[in-house]
Amino acid sequence: MQPGDRVRVDRGDVTNEGVLLPSTTRDHLVVKLDGGYNVGIDREDADVEVLESGARDVDDAGDAGESSEITFDDDLPTVALISTGGTIASTVDYRTGAVTARFDAEDVLRAVPDLAGRANYRGRVVANILSENMEPGIWRDLAEAVREEVAAGADGVVVMHGTDTMQYSASALAFSLDVPVPVVFTGSQRSADRPSSDNVMNAVCAVEAAKADHAETLVCMHASPSDDVCALHRGTRVRKNHTSRRDAFETVGAEPLGLVDYEAATAAGADGDVAAEAIAWNREPATRDVEEGERADPAIAADLESDVELVKFTPGMDPAAWDYLEGKAGVVIEGTGLGHVHTDLIPRIESLVVDGTVVVMTSQCLEGRVCDRVYDTGRDLIDAGVIEAGDTLPGTAKVKLMWALANLDDPAAAMRRDLAGELTEESRPWR
Repeated sequence: MQPGDRVRVDRGDVTNEGVLLPSTTRDHLVVKLDGGYNVGIDREDADVEVLESGARDVDDAGDAGESSEITFDDDLPTVALISTGGTIASTVDYRTGAVTARFDAEDVLRAVPDLAGRANYRGRVVANILSENMEPGIWRDLAEAVREEVAAGADGVVVMHGTDTMQYSASALAFSLDVPVPVVFTGSQRSADRPSSDNVMNAVCAVEAAKADHAETLVCMHASPSDDVCALHRGTRVRKNHTSRRDAFETVGAEPLGLVDYEAATAAGADGDVAAEAIAWNREPATRDVEEGERADPAIAADLESDVELVKFTPGMDPAAWDYLEGKAGVVIEGTGLGHVHTDLIPRIESLVVDGTVVVMTSQCLEGRVCDRVYDTGRDLIDAGVIEAGDTLPGTAKVKLMWALANLDDPAAAMRRDLAGELTEESRPWR
């Protein structure tokens, strides 16, 4: 048996089946299970049967051992791969044991040979950072990079991004760009050289989503802990809800916009098409009819007002903690329930509004919407000039306010209406 063989391993009353990986010791076998996780097995007393020879040429991370050759095919769509760093483009620094962002877009192509044959690729690096270091200036650079790629003929764009702040960056591009092609964010919870890395499946499904017929800014990540389905989340309605699970991302208040079946997507890669059964849309995505010349000059409004803060109200917090908000261009509050804060803070908020700060109210609750007309505190907040943001997510509201302050004559009015799928007309039960 050789690495890459599909094997069944019986040891005692336990049976494991999967792809044999290289092992660093003579005493153990390493098998990648169908769910995407690796298992180590003592060779002693293990009964191994080879089910299929040479299934894949893999290294100890489960990725192909040889780089795939990227060639141009006139019959394939063109997908631009834009890298900002993050875990999908990271490895372990074995000197420190820490995960470090170090790969560019072309490195990701070499690390994920499953992408070959699905599209023609162009790769570029906008940043090489872990996502906690993301800044509004990089959002502007990223939006311009996407615009340039679309103008150069890309049929879709995949942005490789760290997961911790992906929802903020996806919102920023949703507001900043008006392009007629898909823009799909993806990443991984676990680096490429770790067992159970989710980078291959997420990248493959993201490319399939980038080839589909829509003009949405989406986040494409695992929909379950196994390597079976990726979810397509609208960029302005998604939230990372778990620190480490592979299915950490959820659409808040609704089902994901769509699902990508990994097995069907893998089959679709054989001829570059998007298999009809690979993507199942739960709701119709946004599409755009392209006017003549529009593709060559996509609309962009990437200016952002950086002097905006998101502040979370908690019981017993020191009112002096709000002093630093004085003079800010905008403030987004995560209030309790329907959108409340301690009544002692209302005069401070009114003072901010009087001084010209746009103050927006969101809720700490994961679902539902702000409604400050139910209780006295809410009515007092409205009288103080607070703007209700409906069911806009707090992080999305901050990005939206940054964008609205820099690009619109009446940013306060914009916070009350939907611009990029971030605000629903009414909240409805969905499960």
